[in-house]
Amino acid sequence: MNKLILPLVFLLVSFVSNAGDKEIVKSTITEVTVYAQGAQLFQRASYSIKPGITEVIIEGISPTIDANSLQVKATGDVIILDSKYSIYYPEPKEISLEGLPLKIRKDIQLLEDSLKYLNYDIQDIQDEIDVLIATKNILSNNGAIRGQGKVNDSINLLKQAVDYYSTKMMEINKRLQALNRRKADKNEKKRSMEDRLSKMRQHQNSAGQTADDQGPRHRITVTLQCKELMTGKLNISYLVSAAGWVPKYDLRSDGMTSKINLTYKAMVFQNSGLDWDNVKLNISTNNPYQNKTKPTLHPWYVDYYAYQTRGYDDNVQFKKQESLAYGYSNVAPSSTMEQKDEEKEATTANQFVQVVRQLTSAEFRIDLPYSIKSNNEQYMVLIKIVDLDANYAYYTVPKIDPSVYLVAQLSKLDELGLVPAEANIFFDGSYVGETYIDPTTMEDTLTLSMGRDPNIVVKRLLMKKECKEKIVGDKKEKTMAYSIEIKNLKATGIELIIEDQLPITQNADILIEAIDLGKAEYDTRTGMIKWKIELKTKESRILNYSYKVKFNKDLNLPL
Repeated sequence: MNKLILPLVFLLVSFVSNAGDKEIVKSTITEVTVYAQGAQLFQRASYSIKPGITEVIIEGISPTIDANSLQVKATGDVIILDSKYSIYYPEPKEISLEGLPLKIRKDIQLLEDSLKYLNYDIQDIQDEIDVLIATKNILSNNGAIRGQGKVNDSINLLKQAVDYYSTKMMEINKRLQALNRRKADKNEKKRSMEDRLSKMRQHQNSAGQTADDQGPRHRITVTLQCKELMTGKLNISYLVSAAGWVPKYDLRSDGMTSKINLTYKAMVFQNSGLDWDNVKLNISTNNPYQNKTKPTLHPWYVDYYAYQTRGYDDNVQFKKQESLAYGYSNVAPSSTMEQKDEEKEATTANQFVQVVRQLTSAEFRIDLPYSIKSNNEQYMVLIKIVDLDANYAYYTVPKIDPSVYLVAQLSKLDELGLVPAEANIFFDGSYVGETYIDPTTMEDTLTLSMGRDPNIVVKRLLMKKECKEKIVGDKKEKTMAYSIEIKNLKATGIELIIEDQLPITQNADILIEAIDLGKAEYDTRTGMIKWKIELKTKESRILNYSYKVKFNKDLNLPL
C-alpha cells in the first residue's frame, strides 16, 4: 500500500510545483484583415512547456486591442484553460557599470570622487564666508561704532574706534570678495562636472536598458495544461480600433472603345502601435463597429387628446374644451437596420486578389505582402483592375445648362463588391475631374458623367410669337412655346438625349395640357420630356414643343 501511495504523492507534488510556471514569448503579425473601421490582427508565437499547468505570456500586443474580441488557438496536445489581456509595468532595473567600456567606467568613478571632494571645498569656503559675515554684523552693531557709551566723551577713543572699524571692515570685505570668487569658480566647475556625469549616466542607462524596459508591455496570458513536454504554436487574433481603409477609384476611357477601365484602390491607414511588416493583407467591406441588431416595432397607439382653454368675458369665467386627434408612439427612435449587400464572386479579378463572398460584406484577399507603418498615414493597396462594358451617350438639359455631356452607363457593378466613394475620371488621356460612385442605389445601371463636349452646340429659345394669353370665362389661358437648336460639329455621328420639362401641379383648379411635343417621350407624373436623336457630322436639328396652362384669372401663376 505504501509503495502505491508514494508515486501518487510524487506526481501530486510535481503537478503543484509546475502549476505556477510561466513562459514569456514574442509574437509576430502574420495576417491583417482591414475593415472599413478597425482591423483584425492575426499573430503567432511558439511555446515550449513542461507537464502541468503553465502560463504562456505573449508580448508584442497592440495597445489599442479590443479585449472582448480576443481569440486563441493552439497546436499540440494541450488544453487551453484561460486567456486574458493585461498590461505589465516593468520595475526599473539597477544599472551597474559592468559591460561598459573601461574608459567610461573610470571617467564616471573619477567624476564621482572629484565631485565629492569639490563639495567639501565649497562647504569650507561657505563656512568662512558665514564667519566673516557674522564678524561684520558684530562690528556694525557695536555700541562704540553706533555712538553709544563713553566713547562719545573722548575724541581719541572715537578716533581709534573709527580707524579700527574701517581697517577691519576693509579686510573682511576683501576676504569675502576673494572667497565668493573661489566659491563661484568651484560651483562652475561643479556644474560642468555634473553635466558631464549626467551624460555618462545617460549612456550607462541606454546601454543597460532595452526598448521593452522603457514603457508598459501589453500582454496576452494563455494558461495551458499538458501531460508531457510539449512544443507548438499559439495563434491569436483580436480587433484594434485605430485602423481602417477608404476606397478610391480611377475610371479611364479612351473614347474609342466601349470599355471603361476601373482601378479599385484601398487607402489603408493604421495607428495600432505596431508596424505591419510584410504581412498578408485582407480588405473587407464589413464594419465590426456598426450596429448588428435589427430594430423592433412595438404597437403604435393613437387616441384623442383633450385640452382646456380659459377665457374671461365681463368677469364671468367659462371653460371650453376642444378635442384633437393626436398620435404618438411609445417607441424610442431605433437604429437604422444594417444594410445588407448581396455580393457575388467577381468573374474578372486581379491575379493577386481573391474575392470571398460573405452574407453581408465582401472580402478581398491579397496574395502580395504589404508593410504599413503605425503612423496613421494612408498607404495605397491595389484591390483590382477590371474593364467594364459601357454604353456611351450624350446628354443635355438646356433649361439648366446648354452644355452637352458625354455619359457612360455601366451595369452589373454588384459583382465587383464596390462601396460608395469618390472616383477620378480620365478621358482620352486627360484628367476630367471627380465623380461619385454609389452602388447602394436601387438602380441597376450606374451613370457616370465623363465631362463636357464643346463640339456639340445647343440653344434653347422662347418662341415669343407662339406664346399667347387670353381670358376664357373666369379662367386665364397661357400658351408657352420653346425651340431647341442642336448642331453637331464633331467629325463623327452621335446619339444625343435632350431632356426638358413641363410644369405639373397638385391643384385641381389648374389645368396643364401638352399641345405639341413632337416625338418626345412625356411622363405626365413628373412632367419630364425626353428626345433621343441621332445626328450625323455637321448636321443640325430643331426641336419645338409647346403647352398651355389654364388657371383662375384673378390669381397670379408664375410660369
